[in-house]
Amino acid sequence: MQARELIETLGLAPHPEGGWYREVYRSASSVSPADGRPARDALTTIYFLLESHQHSRWHRVLSDEVWVYLGGVPLALYSCDAQLRTAPRHVKLGPVDMHGAHPQHVVPAGQWQAARPIIPTGEAGFTLVTCTVGPGFDFDDFSFMAPDGDEAAAMRHHWPELAALI
Repeated sequence: MQARELIETLGLAPHPEGGWYREVYRSASSVSPADGRPARDALTTIYFLLESHQHSRWHRVLSDEVWVYLGGVPLALYSCDAQLRTAPRHVKLGPVDMHGAHPQHVVPAGQWQAARPIIPTGEAGFTLVTCTVGPGFDFDDFSFMAPDGDEAAAMRHHWPELAALI
């Protein structure tokens, strides 16, 4: 299938961080996070699709997030500690191959993360993943890297090649 067919078939809508998504599961059970946040649904899962010209902006989630590759081209998933003390690293999500691709990766709670499809310049394509968050996703636990903030300034200074993901 092409990206537009998947967007329609899966009923995806625009995501604030970029790309397309639809929540497919929200647990009926709740948990109380140990960090003092109010009770959250125990688990949530979404479909998330990035087209070749899209990326997931730098953001943080206060819960662990599991990314699982479902189809399309591989995905570069970047992550970095919350204080940007260490260089962002990336994993290649995709079918297991001899070049280091793996189908699943966990971004620990509170880390900065961003993603983009790995597509040769000028070509079309997409990546489809599922993202599972536990304790479950709540927009109160989500924040973007502010373009005019200290983190963005540090990203532009130390890792300018990743600043386009802000």
